[in-house]
Amino acid sequence: MSTAYDEIKTRLQGSMVALVTPMHPDGKVDYKRLADLIDWQIEQGTHCLVAVGTTGESATLSMQEHSDVIRYFVQHVKGRVPVIAGTGANNTMEAIKLTQDAADAGADCALLVAPYYNKPPQEGLFQHYQAIAKAVNIPQMLYNVPGRTVVDIAQDTVERLCDIDNIVAIKDATGSVSRGEQLIKAVGDRMVVLSGDDGTALDLMKVGGKGNISVTANVAPKAMSETFSAGLRGDFEAAGKIHDVVKHLHRDLFIESSPIPAKYALHKMGIIDKGIRLPLVWLAEQHHATIDEALVRANIR
Repeated sequence: MSTAYDEIKTRLQGSMVALVTPMHPDGKVDYKRLADLIDWQIEQGTHCLVAVGTTGESATLSMQEHSDVIRYFVQHVKGRVPVIAGTGANNTMEAIKLTQDAADAGADCALLVAPYYNKPPQEGLFQHYQAIAKAVNIPQMLYNVPGRTVVDIAQDTVERLCDIDNIVAIKDATGSVSRGEQLIKAVGDRMVVLSGDDGTALDLMKVGGKGNISVTANVAPKAMSETFSAGLRGDFEAAGKIHDVVKHLHRDLFIESSPIPAKYALHKMGIIDKGIRLPLVWLAEQHHATIDEALVRANIR
């Protein structure tokens, strides 16, 4: 494996935020707030930033906006932390185009969600990822989140994909620690295994996971960074104490579909404007108190 791929593997660890995409009330991307949000995340110790993942409303940005936001991330971050670009799609050619745009922009890694809705078989998943990896010379991360995509990347398929040099990591958002542990045993010497489930991420780290791509880190970046930094050191007692203060957010920030609660929380914190795109809508009023109280319990407000 090339030195470039080995290097990015060492950097894909710790607390990685799947950042929201700030928007104006009319739904246009708010680049000023995005710049401030990026700076705040880095100041708070976040190890990697994910641009235009699911939490970044990838499904409602146009392809041009998608690529523009990724390019803005890279330009504003200026190498301070790795930028992971969400470039997945259920159309392989579209995923290749988005991934090529991310590579051209200078992103450090592409995050490719399993093709959603059309329910490809395992051979289709393998060929989809193989085609993207062959077409675009950028480190790539598989993203398995069957709760959203209704398709599950089987361990056998992941093991086959390990043989492709620039597929360097997997974001496992199944929420199953036992399954994640088996995945680590099978591919952990060849591929970085990360959690995509806040509630079980620390437990996955205890069995060999390298970090967490997080929704909660949007609103509690320092606590999440300190938690997973301690985990990387093997100090799970310290990690647990920090984590206990914010772990209720893993539940409360999914009281409605993500990123609706996270955007509401960031708005309450004065960090972003009240903007979200249809078919997502602003957090229902009956849930406001839950998020308000969750922020107070987490010592955020």
